[in-house]
Amino acid sequence: MTTTETPDILRRILDYSARADPYPLYAELRKTPVAQQEDGSYVISTYRELTGILHNPHLSSDVRNLSHPMPAAEARTTPPFIGLDPPEHDRLRRMAMRPFGPPHTPGLVDGMRPDLTATVSGLIDNFAGKQQIDIVDDFAYPFPVTVICHLLGVPREDEPRFHVWVNAIIDSINYNPKTDPKEKLDNGVQARKDLNQYLGGLLEQRHDRPGDDLLTRLANDDGPEGRMTDDEIVSTAYLLLIAGHETTVNLITNGMLTLLRHPQVLQRLRNEPDLIVRLVEELLRYEPPVHIIPWRAAYSDITVADTTIPKGSQIMLMLASGSRDPERFDDPDRFDPDRRNNQHLGFGSGIHLCFGGPMARLETQIALNELVRRLKNPRLVADPPPYRPSPVLRGPIHLHIEQS
Repeated sequence: MTTTETPDILRRILDYSARADPYPLYAELRKTPVAQQEDGSYVISTYRELTGILHNPHLSSDVRNLSHPMPAAEARTTPPFIGLDPPEHDRLRRMAMRPFGPPHTPGLVDGMRPDLTATVSGLIDNFAGKQQIDIVDDFAYPFPVTVICHLLGVPREDEPRFHVWVNAIIDSINYNPKTDPKEKLDNGVQARKDLNQYLGGLLEQRHDRPGDDLLTRLANDDGPEGRMTDDEIVSTAYLLLIAGHETTVNLITNGMLTLLRHPQVLQRLRNEPDLIVRLVEELLRYEPPVHIIPWRAAYSDITVADTTIPKGSQIMLMLASGSRDPERFDDPDRFDPDRRNNQHLGFGSGIHLCFGGPMARLETQIALNELVRRLKNPRLVADPPPYRPSPVLRGPIHLHIEQS
C-alpha cells in the first residue's frame, strides 16, 4: 500500500459514515502497520506493534512533548495523570489508587456489588409498561452516572449540568481545524473551565471534613507521599467523572447491541449467567468502548516495524484495529465468548492501562446479566442504530428496543 492510500483510509475511518462499522477499514489500515500521514503524524494499527509501543518508555502521553502543539482544547495547566509520564504519572496514579482500590482499599469495587445490582434493578423496574425502551437514555447512561456520582461525592441532581460539559469536551476531542467550526473547539475549552471550576467548588467543601467519598478522601489523605494539590485532585476528579461513565455507557450499549445481533449467545447467557465474565472480555475485544488513542508523542526517535518515528511526532494508536488483528486472534471478526487467551486492547495496555477497568467490568457484567434475565423477547428497532459523533469513544447515541 502506498503512503497516499493510508491517509485516505484514516479520513474514511474518522468520517461519520464509517461509525456503524469501521472494521473493514481497520483491515485495510493494518496492511501498513505504521503509516505516516500527510501532516507528519503516524498511525499504528496492528496488535504486535501497538502492544510494543504501549510498553515503550520512549512513548510519551504528555502532549507538551509534541513538536507541534495540540489545539487549545487540550492545553491544560494540570493534566490528569493519564496525560503525564513517569515519574509524575506513577506518583499521582498511586495516590489516586489509595482510596479507589488495592492494595489500600481492596474491597471497594466488589463491595459495591449489592448497590450496583439494586440500581440496575430499579432502572429495569422503570421499563414496566413500556413497549419501547432506549437502552442508552433509560439505562446505560443513568446507571454508571449514578455510580460515579456516588463514588466521587458529586450531587446526582447536578448531572444535567456536567452532562452538557462532558458532551462538549468529548466533541472537542475530535476537532479538525480544516473541517470543523472553531465554535466546536471553543465550546470544549469553556466546558473544561466550567467543569474544573465546578469540581474545585466541591473540593473546597471537603477539606478537613470526614467523609467516605473519593473527593473527601483525596482532599484529606496523608499517605506516604503526602496529599495531592488541589489542582491535582480536580484533574483526577475530572478524569474519573468523564472516564467513569462515558466508557461504561458505550460498553453496556455495545454489549446489548451485540447480544441482540447474536440471539443464540443471548439465550445462552440467560441460561448460563456465569458466562458473563468471559463474555464481557470478548466484548472489550470485539466492540470496545474506546477505539482510538488520538495522540501520543515520541519522546525520542522510536523504531516500530522498521519505521523510524522522529522525536516529537504525533502518534495515533488504533486500539480497536489491534483487537481485530488476525495475526493475533483467530477468526477475529467472530464474536466468541469462549475465546481463550483473550489479551485484548479494550482497556489499553502498559502503564496507562485503564484505571477504572475493574469498575467498568463489574458494572457491565451486572447490567447485561440483569437485562438479559428480565427483558422479555427484546428486539432491535433499528440496525444499525444511530451512533455518537466520536470515532474515539464509539457507541450508539440511542439503542431503541421493543419487548413483549
